[in-house]
Amino acid sequence: MQPIRSATEKMNDERKPKGVLRSIDYWTILIYMALLTMGWISVCGASYDYGSDTDLLSLSTRSGMQIVWIGTSLLLGIVLLTLNDEYYEMFAYVIFGLLLLLLFATIFNPHSIKGSRSWLVLGPLRLQPAEFAKFATALALAKFMSRRDYDIQRWRDFAETVGIIMLPMLFIVMQRETGSALVYLSFFLVLYREGMTGSILFTAVAMVFYFVVGIRYSEPLLFDTPTHIGRFVVLLAIQVFATIMVGIYTKRWQQSLTALAACVGLTLACLLFSLYVIPFNIYWVQLASCVLLIAWLLWQAYSSQMREYLWIGLFTIGSVLFFHGADYALNNVLEKHQRTRINVLLGLEEDLRGAGYNVHQSEIAIGSGGLEGKGFLNGTQTKLKYVPEQDTDFIFCTVGEEEGFLGAAGVLLLFLALILRLIHLAERQPTTFARVYGYCVLSVFLFHVFINVGMVLGLTPVIGIPLPFFSYGGSSLWGFTFLLFIFLALDARRNKEAK
Repeated sequence: MQPIRSATEKMNDERKPKGVLRSIDYWTILIYMALLTMGWISVCGASYDYGSDTDLLSLSTRSGMQIVWIGTSLLLGIVLLTLNDEYYEMFAYVIFGLLLLLLFATIFNPHSIKGSRSWLVLGPLRLQPAEFAKFATALALAKFMSRRDYDIQRWRDFAETVGIIMLPMLFIVMQRETGSALVYLSFFLVLYREGMTGSILFTAVAMVFYFVVGIRYSEPLLFDTPTHIGRFVVLLAIQVFATIMVGIYTKRWQQSLTALAACVGLTLACLLFSLYVIPFNIYWVQLASCVLLIAWLLWQAYSSQMREYLWIGLFTIGSVLFFHGADYALNNVLEKHQRTRINVLLGLEEDLRGAGYNVHQSEIAIGSGGLEGKGFLNGTQTKLKYVPEQDTDFIFCTVGEEEGFLGAAGVLLLFLALILRLIHLAERQPTTFARVYGYCVLSVFLFHVFINVGMVLGLTPVIGIPLPFFSYGGSSLWGFTFLLFIFLALDARRNKEAK
């Protein structure tokens, strides 16, 4: 007979953390497997040639090699789950440092692929360090932000956090891989979750607004006046934003509304005068109004000793300088192909045979799929190779053509399920390290899906980033597997005592 166990022993057993196999989140694993399966089917459709007897499982084909990448990714995931989760936090800075060295060394890589030096060629194997630097940066961010004395509101801590994000971005830009570098901007969503002031996020959104409106409407005139719509709208928006921020951050709403009425009233009066009396360029009056507004904000900061006025004044100065520098940067800093892509996206150029060709053909492919699609291996646009990069950056057009609206919507719903599941997992983490890392993973996936699908549909710039688990290639698939399975390993040990 087995000895009777004491109540203390039973309580101790209940407190013991569960094993990995019992604690792992199988819903996320199921979504991961579903995305891998649909991704492989899409690679088959994108790489198959009409009239050929190609074996889809042959290693000489893209579809066959993708099975190799999927198989190695599954093995990699199992290894990541079995490692002690404490290693990820313990060696976070070491991993980050090694990846930074690899990124720096890649800058001097003699192999250039499509104008980019971001690939390391090791015989038949090609690896892109930027894909692996994402999980390394996430680990370093989580490690740094989980310090006991960390305070994101403290300028030094905030600056060092931004430095962790910007350093790999700098090296990747030096590799001429701007698209991969932009992915690292997604980490700022994590900072917002961890207490970064909303004014920084608002500033970023405002800058995008200034750039898009200012460039898109830089030529059209406002009614019958010699004032350009872009300048008029942006300068008016700067004044509105600044005066409303006065009310929000200083709580002096009467002062805020008075300043708002003065700015808007002066602009409207000048507009009416230009329309019905003497036509003139209102831009100069608006610019002078911005200068007066800045002077007033700085005076209020000095007289009231309230730093909020100073920050709003600096925001206004930065907004004016950014708006006037955007046009110069577009025409004198960016490369010609980058400038053309932006102009095509904003509708300033059509260029269906150049920069706009990829997007135009992908839109045709998706539209031709209709509701239910043309069926597996029956797409015409993709089989006849009208869409460049159709099994990598533009693979979503294969989904739309062969599986139609229903299939494309199903893929997007799967990604939505993954994002929502990652939010749930991140919020239940008992440690800051695991929570921050979880939100880093979530932000990277969200950015990739939003930008990749958006560029295929012509809604976002073409920056050349893969669709997670769908685009062909080992580097991206392994990189996403690293990101996801390290988080699943941390989540599986969440019952351990929080540090």
